[in-house]
Amino acid sequence: MGLLIGREEAAALAERLREEGRTVVLANGAFDPLHVGHVRYLKAAKECGDTLFVALNSDSSVRGLKGPGRPVITQDERAEILCALEPVGYVLIFDEPTVEQVIRALRPDFHCKGTDYTPGSVPEAELVRSLGGEVRIVGDPKNHDSSAMIRKIKTDGADGK
Repeated sequence: MGLLIGREEAAALAERLREEGRTVVLANGAFDPLHVGHVRYLKAAKECGDTLFVALNSDSSVRGLKGPGRPVITQDERAEILCALEPVGYVLIFDEPTVEQVIRALRPDFHCKGTDYTPGSVPEAELVRSLGGEVRIVGDPKNHDSSAMIRKIKTDGADGK
């Protein structure tokens, strides 16, 4: 079971893990709402190393990225759900529009992104490499979409289904 921690605590823990010879893996996202594609992404990310940290977009960050009406699940509830998943070691919430500051703090050995990215399209790839890490594309094909899921729920709900 994962643990919700702050950024400074996560950075110190990541450093200690590296000193012990363990590999630190970072995954990130909004996870709003969580779906099977997210679970597969997190399982695959965990397979890249010893300890998986998940950087979770805060409510205000999600609103800035996804627009009004998002998130549909609060950051505290999304964090609790992520902490309950077996592959997840630690969850930290970040408020910035990108995960760059978290990467600088944790200096992960592996920064994992989903299959909606390619190695050349990961915005943080250069930063990760400059800190000695590697970017990996993991998970199943991008056949799941939280926004589409929300639209379907709204449409089906309007039809009384």
